[in-house]
Amino acid sequence: MFHPDLMRHPDSCPALVLNADYTPLSYYPLSLWPWQTAIKAVFLDRVDIVAHYEREVHSPTASLKLPSVIALKQYVRPSAFPAFTRFNLFLRDRFACQYCGAPKDLTFDHVVPRAQGGRTTWENVVTACAPCNLRKGGRTPRQADMPLHIAPIRPTNWQLQEHGRRFPPNHLHDTWHDWLYWDAELEA
Repeated sequence: MFHPDLMRHPDSCPALVLNADYTPLSYYPLSLWPWQTAIKAVFLDRVDIVAHYEREVHSPTASLKLPSVIALKQYVRPSAFPAFTRFNLFLRDRFACQYCGAPKDLTFDHVVPRAQGGRTTWENVVTACAPCNLRKGGRTPRQADMPLHIAPIRPTNWQLQEHGRRFPPNHLHDTWHDWLYWDAELEA
């Protein structure tokens, strides 16, 4: 019987990385390693293979099925707070403008503009669509008569993971389903 994994190029066979407690290191972005990194970790005895693709790679002396799910042997304690990045900001704000709710043409906006002493911090930056950002200009939301939907906060990694579960990736390999929480939400 033909199996679709056999036709995959190895570069399209990433490994889902689980922590030592068998939970994903990250949901969004999903914790994935390229096949080369996963194989190296296997040979260095840093991970256990939980599941594999049907696709094999070959060396002059060996064949190995590519791992599709691996678990770290040593637990990695997640940081309590995520790094401040544009992507994490959009995730915190659920990919929506905090002024009008639009999900497109997103930028970020300083609530208290830098020209008025505002800093680039979680508590002072929000997701804004380009039209709202332009309309607000160098004013505060109050000065521009543009109230925020939700006041900006410094999120925890847990909060970002919870938001990330609402945005599953386009492709989830069959062997990943038991380790992720999107399936129940997608079927509901």
